[in-house]
Amino acid sequence: MVESELPKEVEHLDVLTRTGHRTGVSKPRGDVHRDGDYHRSVHVWIFAESTQELLLQRRADCKDSWPGLWDISSAGHIAAGDSSLTTARRELDEELGVFLPKDAFELIFIFLQEWLAIGVTLKTKKEEEGMEEYVLEEAAPSILIAYLFVINEGNYIDNEFNDVYLVTTLAPIPLEAFTLQESEVSAVKYISIEAYRSLLVDEDPEYVPYDVNGQYGQLFNIIEKRYNGNLEARSLDLQKKLSRYAHVSLSAELMGLTDADQEALALLVKAATIIDETYHLQVWCSNPSLRDWLKEHADISQLGKLKWMYYLINKSPWSCLDENEAFLTTADSSVKLLSTATKAIPGWKGLEYRTAFPMLKPPGANFYPPDMDKMEFELWKDSLTESQKQDATGFFSVIKRHSESSLDTSQSNNVDVHTDHAHDLLYPVPYSEEYMPFLARAAELLHKAGDLASSPSLKRLLHSKADAFLSNDYYDSDLAWMELDSKLDVTIGPYETYEDTLFGYKATFETFIGVRDDKATAQVKLFGDHLQVLEQNLPLDNVYKSEEVIAAPIRVIQLVYNAGDVKGPQTVAFNLPNDERIVKDRGTSMVILKNVSEAKFKLILQPIAGVCVTKEQREFVDFDSFFTHTICHECCHGIGPHSITLPSGKMSTVRLELQELHSALEEAKADIVGLWALKFLMDKDLLPKSMIKSMYVSFLAGCFRSVRFGLEEAHGKGQALQFNWLFEKGAFVLHPDDTFSVDFDKVEGVVESLSREILTIQARGDKDAAKELLKKYCTMTHPLKVALEKLELIQVPVDIAPEFAIADKILLKK
Repeated sequence: MVESELPKEVEHLDVLTRTGHRTGVSKPRGDVHRDGDYHRSVHVWIFAESTQELLLQRRADCKDSWPGLWDISSAGHIAAGDSSLTTARRELDEELGVFLPKDAFELIFIFLQEWLAIGVTLKTKKEEEGMEEYVLEEAAPSILIAYLFVINEGNYIDNEFNDVYLVTTLAPIPLEAFTLQESEVSAVKYISIEAYRSLLVDEDPEYVPYDVNGQYGQLFNIIEKRYNGNLEARSLDLQKKLSRYAHVSLSAELMGLTDADQEALALLVKAATIIDETYHLQVWCSNPSLRDWLKEHADISQLGKLKWMYYLINKSPWSCLDENEAFLTTADSSVKLLSTATKAIPGWKGLEYRTAFPMLKPPGANFYPPDMDKMEFELWKDSLTESQKQDATGFFSVIKRHSESSLDTSQSNNVDVHTDHAHDLLYPVPYSEEYMPFLARAAELLHKAGDLASSPSLKRLLHSKADAFLSNDYYDSDLAWMELDSKLDVTIGPYETYEDTLFGYKATFETFIGVRDDKATAQVKLFGDHLQVLEQNLPLDNVYKSEEVIAAPIRVIQLVYNAGDVKGPQTVAFNLPNDERIVKDRGTSMVILKNVSEAKFKLILQPIAGVCVTKEQREFVDFDSFFTHTICHECCHGIGPHSITLPSGKMSTVRLELQELHSALEEAKADIVGLWALKFLMDKDLLPKSMIKSMYVSFLAGCFRSVRFGLEEAHGKGQALQFNWLFEKGAFVLHPDDTFSVDFDKVEGVVESLSREILTIQARGDKDAAKELLKKYCTMTHPLKVALEKLELIQVPVDIAPEFAIADKILLKK
């Protein structure tokens, strides 16, 4: 039997619910369309930037839908078990002979075309085409609705979720460079975006119909907005965004460091720049190339300079202070040249494309496949052994798909790979493997610095952290960090999980280098010494309290340099490690950045208090109260529930149970329990009672400072929860002149009630309760809007943008 006579494999599709979730059932494609089952497909549009043209393909005459009509550049069903992005890449390669990496594909919206739905409003009827147009009520905001398709005399019912991708090339691809799949495509052509829109509006019978006046018009609107925007308006907008950050030079006294430690400091700063590169890659796969492109083009125009300056603050194209709204588009992104993406054409150097990034910041950052959803991950995780689950949900691994790597391998080896469910399974890759090029260089520098370090504890830390970078086992190095007793203070490695808003599992790399402030460190010993007392007196049922809390060592430093996950609003302190094994056995340790705190108090908190706090209470806002609460906040990360027992008797952790809600609730807990703890210590005569009013009023002013970080950021979200709770219960009062005050008679009880609420939710691992609490109180209420509008009028900075003169000198010598 010749190859052409072999029976064709029947394509199976996953059957979805009407809300787009998998049912676990797959059926042959023909049966899916016959029965009107919901399923998924991809649309890929190729757009030529220089000519403002879209590439269209003419569908083959043998197609079972819209034969012989001009349509999308490339499209296809997502086969059972396959993924969206892999399908988009494969379809473009198979239909047109264009093979592109994943960073060329920008998911711009999801489009649902549907045959029959409950709760729809019919608007018009086009019987000659067998279509009805409607608006779906209560549609998910990320899904766009268009025509209802019933064609081929009712034998083809299309209830389809379409992931719409845009590929942006600099210039049109020569038509002779395409290799057309005869069974799918009969011809291709470029057409101006405006001409194509007009043809669709006029319902030209040569073109597959799309409602450009409806939701599918987003394709045209997105492109038009990108290329026809007012450059002067963009510049003014970026200048306004930049003005929210107060630039401040931070320095530290190095005289206390030995000559050897100063040499080690230079090596550590260089290692930190490598950690910064690693973090950029963790945020999004195209982020490093975008960074390099913006830097290269910063001097070409004023707008280019502003883009680069604001990118440096956010370390991504998404603005931290604007709910992670994109301040750049793919049209601003870097250009890559591929000489082998298509058939070779004499005299043509190859395909140049813009590296794409999504308009919405990916909730899973670059830790998971970009088109993976939570359900897919959970289904895969449920199939694993307990040991494998720990690898999948652990801090130090990224999750990938076999099909992505197989697609690249098959292309380079010219092998046809058929996808099935097993083939498309997820799998973990340890950081030590994923980031090896970066971590190997950083480890070498850490070993050299460790050889120079004068302190035995610093030597141990640097050598063990270097080993951890290569082994992916951070346990010993985290213990070494907790035991650090050195004038030169270093925190380096993967710690915080804020970027992973999908689950809160994956840790980002960061670095903090400073000089220990010995006097301030001695002053804060009080808090670490009383952690167990605070734990036993928490406003929480005794059954949930830990019998043994290890005193948290506290180090106060003057920051010399930071790198990695330190974008946007700057931290004033941190409490680590996050590894529950160490927290349970050894507790935590904390580092307070005193010069950062001083800069924020002077440049931000004092001006906020000047306009948002009543005149009578303004005098209570002072640095000592602000700084003391910062310390207590970090201490309170170490008390309360961490490892927990669920109602079922199963052992777990708060982080695993609350997932993406954990960070915001944990920040709120540390803040509000920190406030409770300060009052407790005052009642025990361990802190002066004269601080009590200053403590509460400084906290009130601090609420407005943190909420300005945005309600998508963990600290901002946690602060909104606290403010709205305290305001609702009467502890905070809004006056007719739009200033606020603290009701000293109510605030203590209200602080305790919120502390109990959060601690109990954590102790029970109750994600539903956490979700309800955050949904109710993490909102931009009228009182918050009143305060933020006042701050906007007088342009109080939202945060600081630190500059590091010492580190800059070191880096200039490289």
